[in-house]
Amino acid sequence: YAEQFGPTIEPGKAKYIWLGANKVLDAFTFIFRENEHGLFQVHAYPFSGTSSTFLVECDEASWLRAGLDKVDEAGSLAYCQKLLEDNLDGASLLSNNSKWINFPTLKTKTWHYSNRVLLGDAVHTAHFSIGSGTKLAMEDAIALSGALEQYSDLDSALNAYELERKPVVEVFQRAAAESQAYFETIKRYLGLDPMPFAFQLLTRSGRITYDDLRFRDVRFGEAVDRWHAEKADVLPAGELSPDTRQSVIFAPPPMFAPLTLRSLTLLNRIALSYRVEAFSPPSEEHPDRVLKDEASEIYKRARSDVGLILVGPIAVSEQGRMTPHDAGMYKEHQADAWKGIVRSVHNGSPAMIAVELNHAGRRGSTRPRAEGLDRPLREHNWPLLSASALPYTPLSQVPKEMNRADMEQVCNDFVRSASWAHRANVDILQLNMAHGYLLASFLSPLTNQRCDAYGGDLQSRLRFPLEVFDAVRAAWPENKPLSVALNTADCVNGGFTIDDAVIVARTLRAHGCDIIAVQVGQTTIESEPAYGRGFLTPFSERIRNEAGIPTIVGGYLTTSNEINTILAAGRADLCIVDSPDI
Repeated sequence: YAEQFGPTIEPGKAKYIWLGANKVLDAFTFIFRENEHGLFQVHAYPFSGTSSTFLVECDEASWLRAGLDKVDEAGSLAYCQKLLEDNLDGASLLSNNSKWINFPTLKTKTWHYSNRVLLGDAVHTAHFSIGSGTKLAMEDAIALSGALEQYSDLDSALNAYELERKPVVEVFQRAAAESQAYFETIKRYLGLDPMPFAFQLLTRSGRITYDDLRFRDVRFGEAVDRWHAEKADVLPAGELSPDTRQSVIFAPPPMFAPLTLRSLTLLNRIALSYRVEAFSPPSEEHPDRVLKDEASEIYKRARSDVGLILVGPIAVSEQGRMTPHDAGMYKEHQADAWKGIVRSVHNGSPAMIAVELNHAGRRGSTRPRAEGLDRPLREHNWPLLSASALPYTPLSQVPKEMNRADMEQVCNDFVRSASWAHRANVDILQLNMAHGYLLASFLSPLTNQRCDAYGGDLQSRLRFPLEVFDAVRAAWPENKPLSVALNTADCVNGGFTIDDAVIVARTLRAHGCDIIAVQVGQTTIESEPAYGRGFLTPFSERIRNEAGIPTIVGGYLTTSNEINTILAAGRADLCIVDSPDI
C-alpha cells in the first residue's frame, strides 16, 4: 500500500550500531572517543537492572578508515570493546544480530487507508538521540484507542487520530532532525571549551533552552553563567588566581557578559540595529535632513542599555545609494552630522555605535522602500555598477560590468567613507558584503559571471571584495574593530553556500576582520531563506566554530531566553534583538 500511504525514507549521514553492555548506568550518558580513525560517539542509557544500551555512532569516513565495512558482527563488537574499554570498567559489550546502518527517517503522507491504520515506527521515525520512539508509539496507540471510542464511524475515527497525532509527531521529527544533524557534524564543535560544549549538547534540538536548564538544574545553569562571566572578566575575580576564581558564587547571564574586540569593550552582548530610511530626501538647503530625521531614533535605541547600536546601510557615494533618500558618508557635512549623532550616543549612554558602509550596486536607483522593494525610480535615475551586467529584477536597470577603473573608484569611495567615519568617532565600522549589494555581487556565482581575474572560482570572486576590505583595514585605525556583514548562503540552487562562506570568513579573519555579521538571501529575487525565529543561528554557528571568528546574529530574536541560549552554546558572540517596544 505504498501508493496509498505515501512513505518517504531519508537515510542519515552517520553510521551506527546498536549494542548492549552488562554494565548498569545511572543516567543517559554521552561518550566521545577519538582515535586514529576518527571520532566516535556513544549514546548510552540504562536498559534493565543488569544492563545498558550502547549505541555507537560515527561518520562514514571514520567507519571506512576503521575497516568496519569489511568485518562481521564479531569484528565490530571487538573494535567497539577496545574503543570503549576505559568507559566500560571491565564490562563486556553485547550484540544481537547488530549491524552498522544509517538511521532511516520515515515520514508518511497519509496514516490510514480504508480500514488499515499505521502507528509508531510503522508510520514515523525520529532519530534515537532524542529518545522519543517508544513514547511516540505509545501516544499514537492511546490517541487511536480514544478516537475509536469517541467515533462510531471508522473513517471519522481514523481521521481524528491522524489530525491529532501528525502535527505532534512532526514537531518531534523536526527536533530529532536538528539533534541528528548535530551529531553528524559533531567534529566542528570539539574546539569548544567543556562548558559551552556541554550546554550546546543539551540544547542541540531546540527543545531545551537556557531557561529550561536553569529550571531543571540550577547549579549547572549557574556554572554556565560563571564560566561566561569569568571568560569575559566581568567579575572582579577575573584578575585573581584560578583557585580564587572558583569561589565566585553568582554571575550575570551570558547576555550581560562584556565583549572585547581589539581595544573596544562592549558593555554586554545585546545589539540593536537601525535601518536609516528617511521619508524626505536631502536637499541643498537641508543636506543633512536624513540624519536629522533619524538622530532621535538612534539615540532612543542607545538609551536601551544595549552594548551596540548598528546603523546602516550608509552609502559610500551618490552612485552607491539605494534610494535618493539614503544617508551617506561621502561628504564633509555628512561626517559632521554623524559626529553629532555619535557624540549624543556616547554622552547619553554606555552603548557603542557601529556604522555599516555599503554600495548598492545593481540594487540602486530605486524608490524609497515605503513605496515597495527594489522598484526603479520613475525619473532621475543614476547609472549602476555590478560584477556583471545582470539586472536585479526584470524591471531593474541593467548595471555596467565594472572595469578596473570602476573598481579603483569604488575602493577609494570606501576608504574615504572609512576616514570620515573615524573623524565622526564611530566605534566599529562594518562593510556590507550581503543581500545582493555590490560587494556581495562579486561573491556569488549567480551574479558574478565574469571571465577575468575577478570571476570564476571562489578565490577569484573574492578578490575585489578583499581588495576593498584590505584598503579599508589599512585606513581604519588599528585599535578599532572592523566587521563584515557577510551573506552565508544565497538560498538558491547553484548559489553561494555556507561552505563558501566559511572559507570567505577564514580569509577575512586572516586579513584583520574582527567579527562577522551573519546574513542570508536576497542575492537574487529567487532567493528563499527559511525565515523564522532564529533562522540565522545555524549559519552563525558554522561561521563561528569553523572559521574561528566571532559572529553577530539576528533573525527575529525577541527574548532574553533566546539570546542566552545562543550565547551560552557558543553559537554567536553578539545578538541583535528585534524588540517589539522599539
